[in-house]
Amino acid sequence: MASTASPYGLRAINELGGLPYAGSTRTFLIDPAGYNTNIFNGSIVAINTSGYINIVVTNGDNSTPFPAGTIGVFVGCSYVNAQGQTMYSQYYPANTTGVVQAYVIDDDRAVFQAQADGSVAQTGLGMNAILAAVQSTSTGSTTTGNSTTALSATLAATSGYAFRVVGFANIPGFSQVGDAYTDVLVKFNPGSHSYSNATGVA
Repeated sequence: MASTASPYGLRAINELGGLPYAGSTRTFLIDPAGYNTNIFNGSIVAINTSGYINIVVTNGDNSTPFPAGTIGVFVGCSYVNAQGQTMYSQYYPANTTGVVQAYVIDDDRAVFQAQADGSVAQTGLGMNAILAAVQSTSTGSTTTGNSTTALSATLAATSGYAFRVVGFANIPGFSQVGDAYTDVLVKFNPGSHSYSNATGVA
């Protein structure tokens, strides 16, 4: 039972339509001069006007939508340390300099599992969702490298919300519909992901 708030960001589950998620990612760069914010596994990221990856710092509602460059979910990175060794990291440590390759699930048809910050009933299926809080350098753990981003349990039919609820985790002993902190399945809504947004990065 999901009776404890223990958010973990967004985790890819499968493709819309039910095809298994095969683990595919695309590689993007993080500013080699050093980006000043941690990016955790499960964080939503965007391409900025310089062509680098930043964490998304809006909650995805219709007044503070995701930026046009929102490209998907960050799942780790690699970089070369001062000793010339290639390091693979669950998260991007703020202010890391040099060539940093970010691995991002950029499929706009991917379905993600995330924990809500409250109870979601069966009536939430098909409704729209936003983030419970804005992501920042502290929305994650530097010990595990994982995001602690959650979805808001306050759902709506409102156009412009970032996500559509397409299902529930419904895993016995883990989470069921209506639990205190329900684990839901969501996809990016059209316009909230760069690949379905007619507006380019500018």
